[in-house]
Amino acid sequence: MTKTGFNSTYYNIFVTRMNVKPEKLNPQDLKDFLDSKVLEYNNPTFIDSDPIQIPHQFSLKEDIEISGFLTATIAWGNRKSIINNANRLMEFLDNSPFDFVMHHTETDLEKLQPFVHRTFNSDDAIQFIKSLKHMYTAHNGLEATFAKHAEKDSLQHAISKFKTTFFEVEHLQRTQKHVSDPLKNSAAKRINMFLRWMVRNDKTGVDFGIWKSLSPAQLSCPLDVHSGNVARKLELLKRKQNDGKALYELDTALRTLDPSDPVKYDFALFGLGVFENF
Repeated sequence: MTKTGFNSTYYNIFVTRMNVKPEKLNPQDLKDFLDSKVLEYNNPTFIDSDPIQIPHQFSLKEDIEISGFLTATIAWGNRKSIINNANRLMEFLDNSPFDFVMHHTETDLEKLQPFVHRTFNSDDAIQFIKSLKHMYTAHNGLEATFAKHAEKDSLQHAISKFKTTFFEVEHLQRTQKHVSDPLKNSAAKRINMFLRWMVRNDKTGVDFGIWKSLSPAQLSCPLDVHSGNVARKLELLKRKQNDGKALYELDTALRTLDPSDPVKYDFALFGLGVFENF
């Protein structure tokens, strides 16, 4: 550790990029650095290589949120594969996900049989369609379900309650693993990413901001290997595992930088990790 508190290996990298003298490095410099990276990556060019491009194909609110939820659900592994398979899934849904969810027949569901993305298979996809219909017919949709259990500065309890509601209908036990539960110490990366898409209105055309009943201040960073590694190098995070406890630690750090929109730093952490090998 240097006298500033930053890891010495990345201290010089940070100083070089910030163009500040080592003795003047302080938490404000870190905030300025990350804010500059948010501006760099939180713009429409980000969409071209990110799974968020799938819900950007739609204009109806329900189409955006359903396509976004399904895309986020399979968002692990190779990004190109995620995007290709999400597009394929939308084709199986006749490129009209809300209409398919609400009006599908058993014959329609059979069209999903060829679908697979890693461990998420056709049985899981069919179960998700049935559970999504339940959400809209019995619980007034996805937004209302998350908002019902939202806390002032966190949606992690709401995510756990969402999972319970999502699987109220008869379901395959195996499919439950595809919806994370923060109360069981999961970082719930994919759902937190989905919530960022729906809640943040970044004014740049990346995140949608179509859920008005929730606030960006309630969001948590989608913690994955990239954002986690960068956060540790910048000493925003010390815990080694990317789990629920680590998410709370990172949440706490990011809220000191911007309590009204802490999850905007996902763009900085992810961008630094994926595009700059920081």
